[in-house]
Amino acid sequence: MTKRGKKYEDAISKLGEQEPCSPDEAIALARELSFAKFDETVELHIRTNADTRHAEQLVRGTAVLPHGIGKEIRVLVFAEGEAVGIATAAGADHAGADELIETVDGGWTEFDIAIATPMIMGKIGKLGRVLGRKGLMPNPRTGTVVPQEDLPRVIGEAKQGRVEYRMDRSGIIHVPIGKLSFSDSQIIDNLNVLVAYVNKDRPSAVKGRFMNSATMSTTMGVGIPMDVGVLSAITL
Repeated sequence: MTKRGKKYEDAISKLGEQEPCSPDEAIALARELSFAKFDETVELHIRTNADTRHAEQLVRGTAVLPHGIGKEIRVLVFAEGEAVGIATAAGADHAGADELIETVDGGWTEFDIAIATPMIMGKIGKLGRVLGRKGLMPNPRTGTVVPQEDLPRVIGEAKQGRVEYRMDRSGIIHVPIGKLSFSDSQIIDNLNVLVAYVNKDRPSAVKGRFMNSATMSTTMGVGIPMDVGVLSAITL
C-alpha cells in the first residue's frame, strides 16, 4: 500500500464523501485543497465504459486547447529536403532526417511531440521501440503524419496547446487541461473543448453510458469526483 504524506491525507479528510460536482465546483475544490508549492497541472481523468480488448471501442484523438496547457511545447519534425526548412520556419525545435533519426534511436527523447511527413515514415519505423512506449510515435490517426504543406498549421497547433487523448488499458483517459494559475474561465474553456472532442469520438460499439466516472485533480492533489451527466452533455 502506498504511503501518503500528511498534507495529502489532510486534503482527503477535507474532501470527505464529496458528491460528484460541476466543473466550476471541482475547480474551486482543487484550489482549496491544493498544498503544493509550485504551479500544479490540472488534470482530467475519465473512466469510460469501453472494453479495451476490442479495437472498435478504443478512443484516440487530439484537441487544441484554447488556452494551452501552461508549458512550452518542444516539437520535433522528421522530414527531408524542403520540408526541413518549412518545419524550422514554422517554429519546430528540431527537424531533420537520418542524423536526427539516429539520435532518437539512441534513446534521446527531449521533446514533447513528434511529427513526420509521409515520405519519411519508412525510415522511422524502427523508432517504435523508443517512441512507442512514450506515446511519441507519429501516427496518422492523431494528425502527426502530415504532408509538408500542413506542417506550419500542425506545428502551430502543437505550440499553442494541442493535446492527445487516448484510453489506457483500463479504458481511462488522462489529459492535462491547464495550470492552477489559470483563471477559472480558462480551465473551463479547455475542459469544454477536450470533453466535446472525447464525446464526438465516442465509439458506436460502446453501448449504454460512455463515461462511468470522472475526476479532476492536480499534480499532487486528490481526485475530485465530477458529474458525468454534465460532462456527457458537452458538445462541439
